[in-house]
Amino acid sequence: MAQGLGHPMSDKERNKFLRGAIFLMATSAIGPAFLTQTAQFTQEYMASFAFAILASIVIDIGVQLNIWRVISVSGKRGQEISNMVVPGLGYIIAGLIIFGGFAFNIGNLGGAGLGLNVLFDLPVEIGAIIITVVTIIIFSIKNYARIMDVLLQIFGVIMILMVGYVMLTMDPPYQEALVKSVLPDDYLILLLPLVTIVGGTVGGYISFAGGHRLVDAGITGRANAPFVSRASIYGILTTGIMRVFLFLAFLSVVNAGFTLDPDNPAATPFLVGLGDLGYYMFGIVLTAAAISSVIGVAYTSISFLRSFHPVFENYNGWFIAGFITISSLIFITIGEPVMLLILAGAVNGMILPIVLTTILVASRKKSIVGDYRHPTWLIVFGAITVLFTIGASIVAFEEIVGLWFN
Repeated sequence: MAQGLGHPMSDKERNKFLRGAIFLMATSAIGPAFLTQTAQFTQEYMASFAFAILASIVIDIGVQLNIWRVISVSGKRGQEISNMVVPGLGYIIAGLIIFGGFAFNIGNLGGAGLGLNVLFDLPVEIGAIIITVVTIIIFSIKNYARIMDVLLQIFGVIMILMVGYVMLTMDPPYQEALVKSVLPDDYLILLLPLVTIVGGTVGGYISFAGGHRLVDAGITGRANAPFVSRASIYGILTTGIMRVFLFLAFLSVVNAGFTLDPDNPAATPFLVGLGDLGYYMFGIVLTAAAISSVIGVAYTSISFLRSFHPVFENYNGWFIAGFITISSLIFITIGEPVMLLILAGAVNGMILPIVLTTILVASRKKSIVGDYRHPTWLIVFGAITVLFTIGASIVAFEEIVGLWFN
């Protein structure tokens, strides 16, 4: 039974669940790939990358407002809504998201292992096994969702505070970044990083993470729409703050003439700014980012199975633990298969326009949302985003095909 159903919910209880949804979405997005992407794009595009960050935040808010509101108002998860719009579509989307979730979880476990390597000099594989055991223990507990909510909030605050502190020690060029956020050197060359970070923030499983958490908590129906809207915006802004702090820290480093470490680019500003202490702080940030992403990916991926058969609902925690275990075994035996991660990233980007189109159609179906009327401006915003992401997905698909056959 979904938590929160069956009794009136106080504002205090509702806000607690909303905070959980906010940090589930935000920390799911802030994984090892998030850190590395931000570092590499900052080094390549310098201050102009600020434009891509600002544009992505605006797009992400529009996407999440649409998805979270329709999911919460309908009280249905993404796969159920998809099947009601086009019979069978929910199964396809669930399969694609679970595939992408496996690929990204392999990378997240690798990041967690690297974080423990920095902190305790453990072999990366041993670190990944430790994190696997810890997360399995969490999901084997009966009230794991409450524990998950608290942990992700703690990890989120730790990451933001530590990265913010490093950023302030670096004395970043605030004025240049502010100007370039509106007037970059070249708008067109920023299309690729923009698409990449949008896909990494609201693509694939991440777009459903917070919405599915609200459904599980029983925060559904028209009455909760205003609360849900605020939560979706706060989730994107939390991710955006982390991205801005990282960007300014990286920009300070490259502006000062340093080259980011090609083997571990995200660690460079921590080392440059604070030396050995900074390196240990990076280990904490990387570990927190990786663990929170492992939890978020596993929880959201398996949530796409919960409505297909009662066994997935009744033994949800154990299926999540199994998902993490399989991801860990693949990482330990094969490592991080680069092509699989690239392909999963492309799939994530291509899922978004399909999912968003489905949500927009569902927002006008009384059989799904009842007498709720979805704001017209959100539908227009969503339609523009769909067109943009379709074009970007075509470009990404061509690049993936080239990588696959070359």
